[in-house]
Amino acid sequence: MPLLEPDPETLRPTAPGGPAHDRVAGPRASGTPEPLRGELTALLGAEKVLHGLSDLVRYASDASPYRFVPQVVVVAEDLDDISAVFSYAHGRGRKVVLRAAGTSLNGQAQGEDILVDVRRHWTGVQVLDGGARARIRPGTTVLRANTTLARYGRVLGPDPASAVACTLGGVVANNASGMTAGTTRNSYRTLASATLVLPSGTIVDTAAPDADAELAVAEPALCAGLLGLKAEIEDDPELVARIRAKYALKNTNGYRLDAFLDGATPVQILRGLMVGSEGTLGFVAETVFDTLPLDRYTSSALLFFPTLEAAASAVPLFNAAGARAVELMDGNTLRASVRVAGVPADWAALPKETTALLVEFRAPDEAGQEAYERAAARVLTELEPVAPVPSVTNAFTRDAAAIGGYWKARKAFVTAVGGSRPPGTTLITEDFAVPPDRLAEACTALLELQSRHGFDAAVAGHAAHGNLHFLLAFDAARPAEVARYAAFMDAFCRLTVERFDGSLKAEHATGRNIAPFLELEWGARATELMWRIKETVDPHGILAPRVLLDRDPRAHLRGLKTIPRVEARADPCIECGFCEPACPSGDLTTTPRQRIVLRREMLRQPAGSPVTTALLDAYGYDAVDTCAGDSLCAAACPVGIDTGALMKDFRHRRHSAREEWVAARSARRFGAVERAARLAVGAAGLIGDRVLGPVTGAVRKAVRPDLVPEWLPWMPGAAPRTRPVTRRAGAAAVYYPACVNRIFGPPAGFDGLPLPEAVVAVSRRAGRPVWIPPEVAGTCCATIWHSKGYRRGAEVMANRVVEAAWGWTAGGRLPLVVDASSCTLGLAHEVVPYLTPGNRGLHSGLTVVDSVVWAADELLPRLEITRTVGSAVLHPTCAMQHLGGGSRLRRVAEACAREVVVPDDVGCCAFAGDRGMLHRELTESATAKEAAEVTARHFDAHLSANRMCEVGMDHATAGRGYHSVLQALERATRPA
Repeated sequence: MPLLEPDPETLRPTAPGGPAHDRVAGPRASGTPEPLRGELTALLGAEKVLHGLSDLVRYASDASPYRFVPQVVVVAEDLDDISAVFSYAHGRGRKVVLRAAGTSLNGQAQGEDILVDVRRHWTGVQVLDGGARARIRPGTTVLRANTTLARYGRVLGPDPASAVACTLGGVVANNASGMTAGTTRNSYRTLASATLVLPSGTIVDTAAPDADAELAVAEPALCAGLLGLKAEIEDDPELVARIRAKYALKNTNGYRLDAFLDGATPVQILRGLMVGSEGTLGFVAETVFDTLPLDRYTSSALLFFPTLEAAASAVPLFNAAGARAVELMDGNTLRASVRVAGVPADWAALPKETTALLVEFRAPDEAGQEAYERAAARVLTELEPVAPVPSVTNAFTRDAAAIGGYWKARKAFVTAVGGSRPPGTTLITEDFAVPPDRLAEACTALLELQSRHGFDAAVAGHAAHGNLHFLLAFDAARPAEVARYAAFMDAFCRLTVERFDGSLKAEHATGRNIAPFLELEWGARATELMWRIKETVDPHGILAPRVLLDRDPRAHLRGLKTIPRVEARADPCIECGFCEPACPSGDLTTTPRQRIVLRREMLRQPAGSPVTTALLDAYGYDAVDTCAGDSLCAAACPVGIDTGALMKDFRHRRHSAREEWVAARSARRFGAVERAARLAVGAAGLIGDRVLGPVTGAVRKAVRPDLVPEWLPWMPGAAPRTRPVTRRAGAAAVYYPACVNRIFGPPAGFDGLPLPEAVVAVSRRAGRPVWIPPEVAGTCCATIWHSKGYRRGAEVMANRVVEAAWGWTAGGRLPLVVDASSCTLGLAHEVVPYLTPGNRGLHSGLTVVDSVVWAADELLPRLEITRTVGSAVLHPTCAMQHLGGGSRLRRVAEACAREVVVPDDVGCCAFAGDRGMLHRELTESATAKEAAEVTARHFDAHLSANRMCEVGMDHATAGRGYHSVLQALERATRPA
């Protein structure tokens, strides 16, 4: 063990917790039992088998109210792995559940035996036929696929609200649809073909011309069984009529029986059955989707009505006018949405009965847009919307920012409302569909039912399709609360079926919550056919037991998870998983959701539990050390949970008083630290990577990896000792070269100016000269300390730099231009908690401007571009995203290069100051996909806006020479 390894006990939860009835039992503290662990390791390789208790617990939760802890997690890499696991399960009598994003709302992504991760190694998009079709791997998110398709003017049909996180495998498995898909644009209608792995291990490409012939040879009993079921269904006219009627509405409850009516051959039937089958019939290893036109001319309005019934009554009018989407949000939803950044604060004062419709028209051209707007105006003359608060306009707009705000509020329904639930309560999300012309009646009936059972629920949904969603919160630790919920579910299901002949599941798939009510909706005959489908395709029952079919009438009450209270910063988390695609450590250790899930499990445990001890032993590295701390999770989370900030809090908890004292001392003497660091970097350039790599590696093992940086290949040399000569008189701004740019120079072989010289030169060239105060040496934005949890050091430096900046800027009269985006963020925002009250007042008078913003707004309009490069690849930084400067970064880059490419898989590089030197594996994992895109072709320039991010990307791309976009701008504007 390293000499200064922190004590795991410092992270033990201090809040009172457990024991909860759903806690992980003590004997499971050792993780996956033998012989399961050994056999799977021998079969697949150790790197593909996750067996530690921390691994099992972090995979035990999804976005649903259920929680089942697997025995083992397999990270499958290819079809051979999937077939091997299926074969192993068959031979050993074990069960398998497939999991991709884990955004499922009804426990579909959870299992109690073998859980297979089919996200990590299953991403990729291949555009076909000029965008008319797309081949997409199942671990690819909807947003990622649409990002690629947008360049071709195309889009996928399914558009679930969780598009940022949910994957195409899950979308197909659940037949998730979303705001506009309805019954014509969903997966069932737009999935052209798929590559399937059946429970037997047989692989079927449904697009292959000989697919049926090969399947008949490999699986004769399966083919005969499917054709027999088809004949049986088609011989029953009453059943055929019932099936067609059921799918006239949105319906994902049970297997797609219309697959037997729409498919002529066993392969065609299988393709249809796999949609909405929730991983119970096989694995969808690849999809080919027919895409749809991306109608870019959009007009939208958020219209407010006095009651839910009044809003519902307006829906048919907008449907008739051709609206692409008509989304409903009730008063509870609207008020809860104020938690979402950008939502008007006065929505909190909306009357409870107020309901809004988000109405959107989309057209391929402006003429079509104008026609839709005229139709919408005619509808508005027949309605009486209300404006209960000042922000309400009840008007259609083409403004993209306003429209984006409307959709942000709508898509945050589950997370925003769930985040405002009472602490300690479990969240249930349900969706159902009724005939659209009975929507108002269904809304009234639902509200009455909720009130009768004591629920103050929130309602939203795809009103255009008669599809409503509602949320309920209750305490799963209290039997009386569970009984109340059970009574409500029984009454709700009977209301939907018996009064409205509706769908108990419209787009979230059957799941564990509705499986016991399948027969209530479909009747005994159709339900028995579904059981026979399962027996025909999966005769040994190895896949996803009890997820879609369950004969236990109380199955939906099994596995309900308790929600222990954790740290206040993270307690609102509903475990939705929206944060995970943004997290740079997701493919290495844990995600923000998983970090919170692990804390909750610790709090379910009694005192002295071996489970808590085992989780704490892993938590330091898995959660705390490998968190980049970039807080992109907060930007992705609809309620702004900043798990990165929580991990920084935990880093602080691990520090001894002496460590805090040393950190504060280093802040006070940072001038000497800075000089020593620059000298060390210069000396390292002379010594070379071959010596320094092993030496720093040995020291890290002896001391502690989180304290001693590792020298990496492609590290830059030292910055010049002297800074450019500038004058205070006549300066348009104060220029603050960040400490990283005072320590590290340009990449090896770079033929331009060092960054400080470039900023000074290009500013002078534009007639906006800047002044560098001579006292900048020895100051810093304080990120060095607060990112590691050293509060005393952060306090020392934060107050020093703000006091200095106040003087440099003449009391805030000049802007302070900072040349590293993370340092801009630090000085503009992150130093504030560490300031004295007096210095907070000074800080409020400062104008901190990132150098990219300075260049875009102040320099570019005054500069002449004299030379450009052919192509540049751009790495936007996390800090730039937080600062909202992404468009300016691109604007400056586009002035320097004729082609600017932002990789589709761009993300946080996770270098995070020096964290990439403390844990190089973090940066290597975080940048793998982006680096593959970058190195797949030649670029004339590799640009970014932060020196350490540039170092991280150089490490990821074997020294491509990333440098600041300001250096590129200086070169592009040099006099000819």
